[in-house]
Amino acid sequence: MIRKKPITKEAALLKMADLCARGEHCAFEIREKLRKMQLAASDANEIVEYLEENRYIDDSRFARAFARDKVKFSGWGKNKIRMALAMKRIPSAEISSALEEIDPEEYMAVAVNAAKAKARNLDLSDYNDKGKLYRHLASRGFEGSVISKAIQSIV
Repeated sequence: MIRKKPITKEAALLKMADLCARGEHCAFEIREKLRKMQLAASDANEIVEYLEENRYIDDSRFARAFARDKVKFSGWGKNKIRMALAMKRIPSAEISSALEEIDPEEYMAVAVNAAKAKARNLDLSDYNDKGKLYRHLASRGFEGSVISKAIQSIV
């Protein structure tokens, strides 16, 4: 097995700064990358602190961008976004703030489009098929009230 040469603190800082400059990342993701590089925990903490002080990393900015992108491009509901952000160890206050910034009209349109796409293969006059559609939308992370409205709008 080939052993990797350990990375220096300065090289890791440059690598993470470059990564953060190209796209939004949260502190947890950066810590994980530094851990995989086998960097000492104290050095990793110093790097993350530097990146936060210089605004390369901002968890609230990351949460807002993540939520907005997941609704717009992936068609996720708020429940799924909340769980994904929690897995990235974003504080719950910042998660709630990010979810409040989602445009309600756009969110409802995404839910209706997801319902229409799934309903093409279903007979919505059948109770079991409506249940399948409801479960599908719930698995995409939409709340019950949004699911009900989306189903009513396409029936």
